[in-house]
Amino acid sequence: MQTQEEMNILVPEKLAEIERDYDVTVLWAIESGSRAWGFESPDSDFDVRFIYKHKQDFYLNFKRSSRCHRTTN
Repeated sequence: MQTQEEMNILVPEKLAEIERDYDVTVLWAIESGSRAWGFESPDSDFDVRFIYKHKQDFYLNFKRSSRCHRTTN
């Protein structure tokens, strides 16, 4: 289990990796879960949620992308 100090380094690195790998921009990231509320236990994990955006062409493209997922009921 990583310490808070280690996570302060690891999380920005992972967010930058996501931006590179998926060609997105992370607009906002926040810690969530028990740690965010101050109820963590010694073995609690680290939860991070984030909002991202693709480049404009991604949204204006009419071709079906493998990144688009449809569900049917």
